[in-house]
Formats: sequence, C-alpha cells, structure tokens
Amino acid sequence: MSDAVKPPRRYDASRRREQAGETRGRILACALRLFLANGYADTAIPEIARGAGVSVPTVYKAFPNKATLLKSVFDVSVAGDDDATPMAERDVIAAVRAEADAARKIRMYTAHLADIAPRTVPLQLVARAAAGADSAAAAVWAQMRAEMLTAMTYMTADLQATGQLRTDASTDEIRDVLWTYHSPEIYELLVVERGWSAGQYGTFIGQAMINAVLDPGR
Repeated sequence: MSDAVKPPRRYDASRRREQAGETRGRILACALRLFLANGYADTAIPEIARGAGVSVPTVYKAFPNKATLLKSVFDVSVAGDDDATPMAERDVIAAVRAEADAARKIRMYTAHLADIAPRTVPLQLVARAAAGADSAAAAVWAQMRAEMLTAMTYMTADLQATGQLRTDASTDEIRDVLWTYHSPEIYELLVVERGWSAGQYGTFIGQAMINAVLDPGR
C-alpha cells in the first residue's frame, strides 16, 4: 500500500494580516484610553500591552516606541480608521475641493473639523503637555503642527483657485491665519473651558475663517 502524499500546507497570508490588524486595533484602542485617562508620561507600554491582551514585544513590533504609538493613535482619530489612505484622498476632503464657492468650502471643512475635534483635540493636548518633558513627545507635537501647516497650505491654494481670497494678504499670511484658527487652543478655550458645543465651535471657526481670508466684495 502506497503512502498518501499530503498536499503542501497553504500559508493563509490574508488571515495573518487580518489577525495583525485586529491586534494593532486593540493596541491603538487601549493606548487611546490610557493616554486620555493618565496622560503620556504616566502611560507605560507594559500597561498598554496588558490592556490589549498582548505581549510587550508585540506592541514594540507594531510601534517602535511610545511616541510613535501616540502619533498613530492621533492619526486614527483624524481619519476615523486605521486605513493608510491619506486625508487628502478621502471623500470628505474631495467634496470640499469640488465645491466652487470659497465660503461654502470653508463651512464644509469646518463642519468636518467640528465633527472630529472632540476626538482629535484631546490627543493634541496630551502631546502638547508631554512635549515639555519628553523629547520624543516634543517631536510628535512638532510633527502634528507641521502636518497641519502643510494641510493649510493646500487649503489656501484650493481657496485661491476660486478667485475669492483677499488681495491685501499674501498666501503665506492666509495660510498662517487658517493654521491659527485650526489650533487646538481655540477648541480648548471655547469647548473645554467655556462649555460650547462642538457645533457652536465649528460655526464660529468657519465664520472667523471666512471673515479673515475672503474678499467680501467677491
């Protein structure tokens, strides 16, 4: 009787990727909860690993250090998911770019900003608080601010294409004004300290941007 020849075992790469994604999701979710509850300095990687049900080496395999993990948690809060698709290619930004009127562009964008601010701003404040005592966190905070400056550079160019911007301000000045109104400090003052709703904040930011950068005669 001849021995049965066993077929080679197939490597299920898709399942492995799915499992890795699930593990990464648990780590991100636990890190988010702990960063917000305890702050950056008082959140330890072993604590995140325990909460996510993984080993410490597993956390470090996915995220080289705690600062990288904080930035990843922030990126997910901005996008709403862990997909690698850049925000510039997301439907919400595409809709803003497709709008022809500058004021409507700004209102659409700031409505989106108001939607995500309750989850993004607290993480920015965590990074800002940590930056003074931790060089890695300071680098993450600087990266957050630099990325927003880049985003506002693109937004300025998009608004400029409408022909409705002020003509007495340079594009760099307009970019800097948009960047300033986008700062987490405004949300912190109005929503966290003064109790405004996110919707009120979004309406205020939108009108302030319109008043600051658009030519009222166009």
